Amino acid sequence: MRQSLSRLGPTALAIPGILAALALGGCKNGDGGATAHSKDSPTPTSSAAPGTPAPTTSPTAPAPSGSAAGTRLTVTVRASQTSAPKSWTLTCDPVGGSLPAAEQACTVLAAAAAKGEDPFAPTPKDQMCTQIYGGPQTATVTGTWNGKKIDATFNRRNGCEIKRWGNLASLFGTTPPER
Repeated sequence: MRQSLSRLGPTALAIPGILAALALGGCKNGDGGATAHSKDSPTPTSSAAPGTPAPTTSPTAPAPSGSAAGTRLTVTVRASQTSAPKSWTLTCDPVGGSLPAAEQACTVLAAAAAKGEDPFAPTPKDQMCTQIYGGPQTATVTGTWNGKKIDATFNRRNGCEIKRWGNLASLFGTTPPER
């Protein structure tokens, strides 16, 4: 084996090292968050493939829990490019709307707010993501979350986007399992 590796040269050592770095790197940056795209800034941030709409969120900080602004979201999901979209509404404080798992979704959103996380933030532009295809599903979420304007797009085109989708799965209804 050692003789075989020496014939391959540095490539035999570089490829396992790259694979290890990708496996250990995951899909989350070191500070646990992501950068957001402001409608006022000139360039959106996205790691999506060319032709994919850039996910966006407003830079406004979330309002304190229980604020008058609350959470009022519209969620639209497409199982594929050719399927008809399904849309739901969600309100929290009090929990309501047409989303089937409204209470679970509000719990997930409240937990994110308590941790100071923005579940609608796009994947940072420079984030390395595994090139694993999770499916053709897409979703958009618009409205207000915890007093913050939301206009976010989700897909399952790579490992980072699959993770974003999974973090808010209760908003998107039934989808095939993550790969």
